[in-house]
Amino acid sequence: MAVTRYTSLDLIAAAWALPAALVLGILALRAGRAAQRRTQRTIGRVGGARATRLGRILGGLGIYLALTGALAVGVYELLKYLSD
Repeated sequence: MAVTRYTSLDLIAAAWALPAALVLGILALRAGRAAQRRTQRTIGRVGGARATRLGRILGGLGIYLALTGALAVGVYELLKYLSD
Protein backbone atom coordinates (compact mmCIF):
# COMPACT_ATOMS: atom_id res chain seq x y z
CA MET A 1 0.00 0.00 0.00
CA ALA A 2 2.78 2.42 0.83
CA VAL A 3 4.43 1.77 -2.53
CA THR A 4 1.58 3.47 -4.33
CA ARG A 5 2.07 6.66 -2.31
CA TYR A 6 5.84 6.85 -2.00
CA THR A 7 7.17 5.84 -5.39
CA SER A 8 9.92 8.47 -5.30
CA LEU A 9 11.70 6.80 -2.36
CA ASP A 10 14.39 4.23 -2.92
CA LEU A 11 16.94 2.36 -0.84
CA ILE A 12 19.40 5.25 -0.83
CA ALA A 13 16.80 7.62 0.63
CA ALA A 14 16.39 5.21 3.54
CA ALA A 15 20.16 5.07 4.07
CA TRP A 16 20.08 8.42 5.88
CA ALA A 17 18.44 6.68 8.85
CA LEU A 18 21.30 4.21 9.31
CA PRO A 19 23.70 6.47 11.25
CA ALA A 20 20.88 7.52 13.57
CA ALA A 21 19.96 3.89 14.20
CA LEU A 22 23.57 3.05 14.97
CA VAL A 23 24.01 5.98 17.37
CA LEU A 24 20.73 5.27 19.15
CA GLY A 25 21.61 1.58 19.44
CA ILE A 26 24.96 2.43 21.01
CA LEU A 27 23.29 4.86 23.41
CA ALA A 28 20.75 2.20 24.38
CA LEU A 29 23.52 -0.29 25.09
CA ARG A 30 25.38 2.23 27.24
CA ALA A 31 22.22 3.12 29.16
CA GLY A 32 21.45 -0.56 29.66
CA ARG A 33 24.96 -1.22 30.92
CA ALA A 34 24.72 1.69 33.38
CA ALA A 35 21.34 0.46 34.60
CA GLN A 36 22.74 -3.04 35.02
CA ARG A 37 25.62 -1.72 37.14
CA ARG A 38 23.15 0.23 39.25
CA THR A 39 21.01 -2.86 39.73
CA GLN A 40 24.05 -4.93 40.74
CA ARG A 41 25.30 -2.22 43.08
CA THR A 42 21.96 -2.10 44.92
CA ILE A 43 21.61 -5.89 44.91
CA GLY A 44 18.45 -5.61 42.86
CA ARG A 45 16.52 -3.48 45.34
CA VAL A 46 15.85 -0.69 42.82
CA GLY A 47 14.20 -3.15 40.44
CA GLY A 48 14.22 -2.82 36.69
CA ALA A 49 16.29 -5.89 35.87
CA ARG A 50 13.89 -6.91 33.10
CA ALA A 51 13.78 -3.41 31.66
CA THR A 52 17.58 -3.32 31.73
CA ARG A 53 17.79 -6.61 29.89
CA LEU A 54 15.18 -5.52 27.35
CA GLY A 55 17.00 -2.22 26.76
CA ARG A 56 20.26 -4.01 26.10
CA ILE A 57 18.57 -6.45 23.75
CA LEU A 58 16.84 -3.67 21.83
CA GLY A 59 20.07 -1.68 21.67
CA GLY A 60 21.89 -4.68 20.22
CA LEU A 61 19.05 -5.20 17.78
CA GLY A 62 19.29 -1.56 16.69
CA ILE A 63 23.01 -1.90 16.03
CA TYR A 64 22.46 -5.17 14.19
CA LEU A 65 19.77 -3.64 11.97
CA ALA A 66 21.89 -0.55 11.26
CA LEU A 67 24.86 -2.68 10.21
CA THR A 68 22.64 -4.95 8.12
CA GLY A 69 21.11 -1.91 6.43
CA ALA A 70 24.56 -0.47 5.76
CA LEU A 71 25.59 -3.76 4.18
CA ALA A 72 22.45 -3.79 2.02
CA VAL A 73 23.11 -0.22 0.84
CA GLY A 74 26.74 -1.09 0.13
CA VAL A 75 25.80 -4.12 -1.97
CA TYR A 76 23.15 -2.07 -3.77
CA GLU A 77 25.65 0.64 -4.64
CA LEU A 78 28.23 -1.93 -5.75
CA LEU A 79 25.74 -3.64 -8.03
CA LYS A 80 24.59 -0.29 -9.39
CA TYR A 81 28.21 0.72 -10.06
CA LEU A 82 29.02 -2.58 -11.78
CA SER A 83 25.91 -2.47 -13.97
CA ASP A 84 26.82 0.92 -15.46
